[in-house]
Amino acid sequence: MKGMTRPPVATQPRRRALSPGVEYEFEKLVISREFSRNVVTKMLVERAERGGWELDRVRLSPDGTRRVVLRRKIIRQRRPTFFGF
Repeated sequence: MKGMTRPPVATQPRRRALSPGVEYEFEKLVISREFSRNVVTKMLVERAERGGWELDRVRLSPDGTRRVVLRRKIIRQRRPTFFGF
């Protein structure tokens, strides 16, 4: 990563329901063309292992930048219902 100027740009994660009962959180990244394929792979693997993200989409722009969309499932806890109290 010697000589690299800027780290990838991440936006705030957004939430969206794809099917009933399943919600996903999405994060968009814009990765500069200066990063090699190996560096990008290592970065995405790190996010997957540590943050629970999975790859949703990758778009390669004509100028060489990568637009990556990551997603992770949102697990909601149900409130317990108490009867007779």
